[in-house]
Amino acid sequence: MLLSGTKESEAGYASIVLDADTGEVLRSRNADTRNYPASLTKMMTLYLLFEEIDSGRMRLNQKLTVSKRAAGQPASKLGLKRGATISVRQAIMALATKSANDVATVIAEAIGGSEWEFAAAMTNRARSLGMRRTRFRNASGLPNRKQLSSARDMGVLAMAILRDFPHYYDYFSAETFTYQGKTHRTHNNLLNRYPGMDGMKTGYIRASGFNLVASAVRDGKRVIAVVFGGRTAKSRDSHMVKLLDIGFARMAERDVHRGERQFAVLNSRNIPIPVFKPGVKLQVVSGILLPTRPRPNIGQWAIQIGAYRSVVAAEVALREASRRLPVLLDRASAALTPVEMKRGDVLYRARFLGLDKGDATKACRSLKAVTMPCAVMPNPDYRLAQSKAS
Repeated sequence: MLLSGTKESEAGYASIVLDADTGEVLRSRNADTRNYPASLTKMMTLYLLFEEIDSGRMRLNQKLTVSKRAAGQPASKLGLKRGATISVRQAIMALATKSANDVATVIAEAIGGSEWEFAAAMTNRARSLGMRRTRFRNASGLPNRKQLSSARDMGVLAMAILRDFPHYYDYFSAETFTYQGKTHRTHNNLLNRYPGMDGMKTGYIRASGFNLVASAVRDGKRVIAVVFGGRTAKSRDSHMVKLLDIGFARMAERDVHRGERQFAVLNSRNIPIPVFKPGVKLQVVSGILLPTRPRPNIGQWAIQIGAYRSVVAAEVALREASRRLPVLLDRASAALTPVEMKRGDVLYRARFLGLDKGDATKACRSLKAVTMPCAVMPNPDYRLAQSKAS
């Protein structure tokens, strides 16, 4: 089912399963051996692009120009022509779904000046994230005998994306991408087929076999799993299902052993979310179930940390903000409110309710300092309570 090895790398097959919140290793095989990452490389390309956007150096609607070198990249590709342009938002979608090599080069040249310089920046960022066995030579993952990584390192990168860019995570959940009238389907066959799976990235070159980084949530727990070296896409996917099942089973056994209690349900789709502390009470606000802590007064202010296209992306943002600001948000209530848009689209607003204005302002200032979106707003919970009182 899986490759036994390749000449250039230490082992063809490698895997690791991680608790996404803590980094605890739940299972591993050859996790530190160096293998060809193939298009898993594009996760780091996107990581650096997300940094550029959040720093203000690039914008989602910004147009990127296609060079002769970018247009000449081999498939998988969009088929961009020299001199054409593509927006940053379209470029993100092209990498996350189509895994377009020409677009990866466009991004690399826009940020680094040349793909070689961008690859050096990718390697430096990998080192800073703790990816000790990784070296990049291009932005796409196309064959290069010196471009190597490990299952553990790719797990570290997946955790970093969830931690540092929760507001962009829903791009990895996209099943299709339409560009110039042509719709491309994601290469991730398990997306939304395995219960709770919402990302992240596939990869394949002949020397690597079929690779996959997967992230899934179940019963309020998130697992990240990495596979290198599948003989076929089908066998890789089957193996990934087994690894994810093992991960969730081992976390459940661990939590029973530790006596941990389950977290409360947070959103209207009845998906359990591991936000804040176990044992919290439930309260209904504007028809949404949310956990709350007893307090004598309801604060008049709230903060919104984004409106997301998926429940999971909003969940990740709430968890990350809570982790970063445990004191300021300790007495706040978390709310995830669906808002129906035109054409039937739904956005999920992620908010913390019940703050005073000073704490709300401090919280937003702190979150913006780590490039998380945040806006101070009146607390709808407070207005609802006032209207009932009157």
